[in-house]
Order: sequence, then structure tokens, then C-alpha cells
Amino acid sequence: MSSAISPDVVINAFIAGIRPYFDYVLSATAFSACLFTLLIVLFAFSTKESRRRLVFRLNVLAICVSMTLGVLVGLVAGNAMMDPFNQVSKSAYIASIVFALFPPVLYDSILLTRLFALYPISTTHPTTLLKIFAFPVCVKCARVIVIAVGLHHYVSSELTTTSLEEAMPSAWYRNPEMTAEWGMQIADNFYSVTIFLYNLHIRTSSVKRFGGVVERIRQIFFISVANFVFPLIFNVAQIICITTNRSPTAGVLLLMINNYVTVVGVLCATLWFSGSEWVRTRNEPLSDHVVHSPKSNSGVDRVAGGKNGSEVVVLRRASVTLGTRGSGSASELAAGCNALEKENKYVLV
Repeated sequence: MSSAISPDVVINAFIAGIRPYFDYVLSATAFSACLFTLLIVLFAFSTKESRRRLVFRLNVLAICVSMTLGVLVGLVAGNAMMDPFNQVSKSAYIASIVFALFPPVLYDSILLTRLFALYPISTTHPTTLLKIFAFPVCVKCARVIVIAVGLHHYVSSELTTTSLEEAMPSAWYRNPEMTAEWGMQIADNFYSVTIFLYNLHIRTSSVKRFGGVVERIRQIFFISVANFVFPLIFNVAQIICITTNRSPTAGVLLLMINNYVTVVGVLCATLWFSGSEWVRTRNEPLSDHVVHSPKSNSGVDRVAGGKNGSEVVVLRRASVTLGTRGSGSASELAAGCNALEKENKYVLV
């Protein structure tokens, strides 16, 4: 005589089966809504000049990619909850994985563009550019290759979405490609942040007073450190999770949250800069790019450490040292500003 299965057992098994997907949908929905709000704020505080910059367009692209990830996660996980016996197509499932694994390379590339504010392409020797950017470019290429190889090994082994989900735990546990990718991501971010902060320190070391400039540099420092520290924490947690936990649920959640946190960090840096620029454009005269007199209230802060001190120019998007010289004339300072205008595509933060 066969015994009937208790309804409580069936309900508990069903809840345990859909709980990971519920966590995925909840996380993706919350962060996607946050990014949509930040996207509106970004456009609200942007100016015509800032919208023409490469970094602005890359930020918009990063938000669109992250929101696409949220849509795909909602489609795959939502269908698994509502109709577990009729999964989405294999292509949709693979697309959700692609949008979760590859975009961090794009986000890290946006942070790398800060170095162009310190090493403008038009004025920096090609050999110097090669020395500075060879390592991060090679690392990013290696990351793309490693992710592509790992994804190919995973998706080529199974034919259906159901079989891919069943194979996920074994493919996830101690996956060498993903472990290598997160390790290279840590090295990539560490290099970019170290080079940026070191050069920022060297080029602004003469600024000892003048609270407004010092406060701005301090803010840039903290934003840059935050853009490295938070992804670093998640990367370390992901490596620990993938090497110790056979269940991929926690690791996938960490991966998703790390993606969103990285985008939010990059976007907050741009919003901070855009907000200050938005306020400044409404407090300045229309002709705010040329210094007409030493007392003019333009977008340039001139800081001299004495008769032969260094002049540090904070012009909209960048903070660079023009060199050590005498007091100089207004025309010379205006010429330096015009040179900086050629690098209008980049932002220091």
C-alpha cells in the first residue's frame, strides 16, 4: 500500500526550488530601479558640454547594459517561478549569463578613462601612453578571453535550459576560468587606481592651502578609493564562495550585486562632478572658458604657492599641473585653458 505524500512536503519542496529565483528577481528589480532613478538624475544634472563627453556616454551605456541584465534575470528567473516545467529558451538563458559576466570589463574600462585626464593623448608621448596603458589593456583582453572560454565550456556541454541549470552546480564549483577572471579584475582595478591616485598626488602636492581646491582633491581621492574597495570586497567574497560552496545561489547573487554596485560607484562619481558643474554653469557668466582677468570668476582656480610656485588648474573636468614658473600672465593661463579644452572628452573622476 503506497503512502500519500504530505501537502506540506510538496509545498516546502516547491518553495525551496523557487527561492533562488525569487532572490535573483528581487535583487535585479531593486538595483535596476535604483539605476533608472540615477539615470534620470544624471540627465537632469548634465549640461550640453558634459553630454558630449565620452565618459557620459559610457555611463549611459553601462546603465543600459545593467538594466538589460535586470530584464533578462527577471525573464529567466520569473519564468522559472511561474512556469517551472516550461523554461525559457537556451539562447535567452545564455544571454542572461553573458550580460552578467562580460559587462564588468566595460565598467572597469570607464574607470580607466580617468587616466586620460592626466595623460592627454594629444600631448603625451606615444611611448609613455604605451607604458601606462599596456598592462590594463592586456589584462582586459585576457579577461574577455577567459570568460569566453569558460562560457563556451559550460553552454556547449548541454542542449537544453533545464540541463544547463542542472549542470550549474558542478560547473560553478571551483571553476578555474571564473576564479582567474576575478583575480585579474582585482589586479586590473588595483593598477588603475594606484596609477591614478599616485599621479593625482604628485601633480597636486604643491596645493597646501586654499580649502576649496584641497577639498575637491580630497573628494576625488575618496571617490576613487570607493570605486576600488567595494568591488574588491565583492571579488574576494566571490572567490571564497566559488571555492568553498557547491551551491551557486550565493555566488550568483554576489556576482549580480557586484555588477550593480560597480555601476552605481562609477555613476556616483560622474553625478558628483556633473552636479558641481551644473551649479557652476548657473552661477557663472556665459563666457566661462577664458580667463579675462586675474579676478574673473571663471571655471579656473589659480593656486600659486608663491612667486615661483606651481600653478594648478581645475577646469571643469580635470586637475592638471601646468608647470613651475613665475607669476605668468592672463594670456598664458588662457592658452593653457584652451589646450585643456582639446581633451574635453574625459573627466577626472
